[in-house]
Amino acid sequence: MADLILAIDQGTTSSRALIVNRQGEIVSVAQQPIDMIYPHPGWVNQNAMNIWETTLACCREAIATAGINASDIAAIGITNQRETTVVWDPDTLEPLAPAIVWQSRQSAPQIDELRNRGMAERFTEITGLVPDAYFSASKLQWIFQHHPNLLALAETGGLVAGTVDSWLVAKLTNGKRHITDLSNASRTMLFDIRAREWSDELLSDLGIPRRILPEVVPNVGALAETDAPIFGRAIPIMGMAGDQHAALFGQVCFAPGQAKNTYGTGSFLLMQTGDTAPVSRNQLLSTVAWQIGDQVDHALEGSILVSGSAVGWLRDGLEMIEQSSEIGPLAASVPDTGGVHFVPALTGLGAPYWDPDARGAILGITRGTTRAHIARAALEGIAFQVVEVVEAMQSDSGVALTELRVDGGASANDLLMQIQADLLGVPIVRPVNVETTALGAAYLAGLGAGIWTSTDEIAKIWVEDRRFEPTIGADERAQRLAGWRAAVGRVLTS
Repeated sequence: MADLILAIDQGTTSSRALIVNRQGEIVSVAQQPIDMIYPHPGWVNQNAMNIWETTLACCREAIATAGINASDIAAIGITNQRETTVVWDPDTLEPLAPAIVWQSRQSAPQIDELRNRGMAERFTEITGLVPDAYFSASKLQWIFQHHPNLLALAETGGLVAGTVDSWLVAKLTNGKRHITDLSNASRTMLFDIRAREWSDELLSDLGIPRRILPEVVPNVGALAETDAPIFGRAIPIMGMAGDQHAALFGQVCFAPGQAKNTYGTGSFLLMQTGDTAPVSRNQLLSTVAWQIGDQVDHALEGSILVSGSAVGWLRDGLEMIEQSSEIGPLAASVPDTGGVHFVPALTGLGAPYWDPDARGAILGITRGTTRAHIARAALEGIAFQVVEVVEAMQSDSGVALTELRVDGGASANDLLMQIQADLLGVPIVRPVNVETTALGAAYLAGLGAGIWTSTDEIAKIWVEDRRFEPTIGADERAQRLAGWRAAVGRVLTS
């Protein structure tokens, strides 16, 4: 009987595919980079066909590397970069405009207009999100305002829209299915997270036709089936989730109060809140985590816009290092930052500030400052942002965090993880397998296919690799946090 899962992990900078077995082990991996397009300062676009072609190539390579064929695959799980918005022709499956990436600020004027209309609180009330160009809604509005011909197509059925999960399913099924799952829908700023349906009120406010949007489906189940010629036989798609929701699932955070942080391009901290969709008083995001059967779980999320990309800027912008991996040893060569603070607001500040106009700063420089001090300040800047989100999350939820599970590329940096434990004051726990985003997609699909019968069974697969315990006291922690907040205060615009 087929008992392998093909997990598709379509991320911001690369497409990946993994074959996962019923022990939760990765049998094979394939990865290809995604081309990034920067038409203007602050704009980030991608070619949707490049997203699809790299994804398909990775799937075929992962299958070939594993020495299997399509008949060995029980189901496909999909996880994707969230909020990135694609519009395409439903008949030809050709993209009709560049994909607007979640990072792009090109629709910031649309958000300003929304706020000026006095609609910001209403959007937050319905969607659980803080209005921002980060989400899909303003990206669609931007497309239609700048391309009236595409709006005309949308109104007559010649255009459909969706996030990357919808786009991949459309291509995998040869246009037979136009769907999205609850987790991705809840990140569009168009979805009523309590009624669990598209909001006609918000669609009307933004001038977006409802007919273009996908059907919203649970995260587990017989969601779609691939077109047989793609892999040689039809394979059921049985699990889907946005990347951070998938990582929360892959970290087996199945109980309210459990939390994970993914250190990627940005940092994304999610706390499971069970069947409650809390209203944040601290500008965190309330989101649907997943739906399995009739059970819908929610999460609080703090989105930090710049984490790993701060190290990338030190590498590419300042040319201070040649490889990102050099940041750890360089930072470890000094015992502290020498009073330097690096506020990495390179694309504004996310939670809990949501100040898109904030700009980055390196403060406290003296004649004795070296690149090692700046490197260490960059790692501390990543960690301090997480501390502020955790404090906001604890305030909103009333739950004190007892540990934080971590994943993402930068979680492999032991120094960063120790700095995080020291500044947060709770243990940082890294699993043996940090591929939690792809594993989350695999676990969801495996539940649908019956490879795993319950979340309890999946939880037994998760294995701790290393636990980083705090090594500084509360007084020092508070003093260092006060210094950080003073630095942030220098870059805030409101």
